[in-house]
Amino acid sequence: MNDEQLRRSVEKQVKRMQRAEQERPTLLAQSVFMGTLALLFVLPVILGAYLGNWLDNLAQGYSIHWTMGLIFIGLVVGAVNVYMYVREHD
Repeated sequence: MNDEQLRRSVEKQVKRMQRAEQERPTLLAQSVFMGTLALLFVLPVILGAYLGNWLDNLAQGYSIHWTMGLIFIGLVVGAVNVYMYVREHD
């Protein structure tokens, strides 16, 4: 590797490091990102629990089948939401 190639390589690495330093997310941006992930995961679970509880209350006797099933579906939907959001913003 000659001197010119070495100089170009070092300049390229310095520019890359400077760009990475400038593009680093702030604490506020990281907090918003984490809050969004939490909402994307938690809301489907809560909605599933409420809907399942409402459906179970319509049934005669003691039942938690709808509640448990819809909580599980909410967990799956929430996990898929988080995965797709992170993949989109990565």
